[in-house]
Amino acid sequence: MISVEFLGPIQKPVLKMEASSLQDVADVLRQDDEMAQWIDSCAVAVNDTLVASLNTVLKDGDKVSLLPPVCGG
Repeated sequence: MISVEFLGPIQKPVLKMEASSLQDVADVLRQDDEMAQWIDSCAVAVNDTLVASLNTVLKDGDKVSLLPPVCGG
């Protein structure tokens, strides 16, 4: 089981789920209308390391973090 945390303006509790890759996580999140808007614009980290590929393999206990774009000044 992995955990998915949502940072910044995404106000969702941590999600626990079975997933073998980031593609599995994306597929599940796209089923949620609220989350679908964020999937393509968020940076993604696995265990606090940024990753770019949905083919990234996940293992039991991994933490996936969704980091939405942020505006600053």
